[in-house]
Amino acid sequence: MKRYFLTGLLIWVPLGITVWVVKLLIGSMDQSLLLLPYRLRPESWLGMSLPGLGTILTIGVILLTGMLTANIVGQRLIRFWEGVLARIPVVKSIYYSVKQVSDTLFSGSGEAFRKVLLVRYPHPEAWSLAFQTNLPRDVGSRLDGEYVGVFIPTTPSPVNGFYFFVKKSETIEVGISVDDALKYIISMGVVTPAEKDSPIRVYPGN
Repeated sequence: MKRYFLTGLLIWVPLGITVWVVKLLIGSMDQSLLLLPYRLRPESWLGMSLPGLGTILTIGVILLTGMLTANIVGQRLIRFWEGVLARIPVVKSIYYSVKQVSDTLFSGSGEAFRKVLLVRYPHPEAWSLAFQTNLPRDVGSRLDGEYVGVFIPTTPSPVNGFYFFVKKSETIEVGISVDDALKYIISMGVVTPAEKDSPIRVYPGN
């Protein structure tokens, strides 16, 4: 009975989590319908809400925005809009910081993280997977020795984490891809894709 129960869990747990995540995403994108006048919303002319209609609207707006900004006129409008935002002190800092991150993540040529490292965290006797990022020049000039910027993600949500500056000599470069490292983190170490292809390669002595 125990074996059958565990087999059933292995089927339903991933399926349930997938459905929950998809439902959460669709529900979040459906909020875009609130931007429409009430008379144009489905509940006003159908008497009921249609799940997923907001998702279609959101995707359509994103595609339309991309099409409009792909030409010269659209690029001029974007530069004008960014020029307006650049004159607002607090908004300027938030907007350009988020823009740089999104440009790096969604750009076809950019890389969000340079390499996968092992760093000592949360105490000297433990090691954690981390991603090497950029070290601000003004910060590096104030530190003694060679330091690197690292992002240590949390499990199972890698979008949250900690940003530290650590000595390069106290890090270990791990020869796996960023995608594989994310799979380790999201699955809490249960999924080990590198074992199917090649063993983890550690490069000490950076």
